[in-house]
Amino acid sequence: MKKWHFALALGLLASMLGGGFASAHVTVLPKETTQGSYEKFAVRVPTEKDIPTVKVEVKFPLDSVSISRFEPKPGWKYELTKDANKITGVVWTATGEGLGATEFGEFYMQGKVADTATAITWKAYQTYKDGSVVEWVGADGSDKPASVTKVNAKPTGAGTDSHGHTTAPATPAADKATSEAPAVSQTPLYLSIAGVVLGAAALIVSLMRRKA
Repeated sequence: MKKWHFALALGLLASMLGGGFASAHVTVLPKETTQGSYEKFAVRVPTEKDIPTVKVEVKFPLDSVSISRFEPKPGWKYELTKDANKITGVVWTATGEGLGATEFGEFYMQGKVADTATAITWKAYQTYKDGSVVEWVGADGSDKPASVTKVNAKPTGAGTDSHGHTTAPATPAADKATSEAPAVSQTPLYLSIAGVVLGAAALIVSLMRRKA
């Protein structure tokens, strides 16, 4: 029995440690988005070594997403990579010390999700001050997996506004009328329940008096 408890404890410890390592990967948030939507993405970069992270590169899968805007980050500069005037990636380089051993940073960018996308696979390359590079490009479950954003199908009947943003499908008149109908008062039900409870209490008191 003691051996079984020991094995269970080891399993739990390994699970906890594994979750910690997984959370230290370079990831792109949000983890889910919608076809045709304009989204703000955050590239979250943790430093896993005792030396600073000084450069981060992310490549964009053009069949899934079109990134066009980048938020300035103090202490960092960025450079775009292009192919035939299309933005294919971005490289952030530290102008100061970078991200220290116990630090993480987030880099923000914005773009449009393709109308036919089902997933966005982000290939990222993390460079440390000693020149070593960690390539986050592997498959899910590997030691260095690429971050993947799941893309949900556009809701049936959804359209786009004047800026190209995905809008919610129109609500049918019947559903709207139903949703706007005033809620039925529950007061009569509560009064009925209270009456039953009081009646039962009175009956119990009456029976106790008779026995006395």
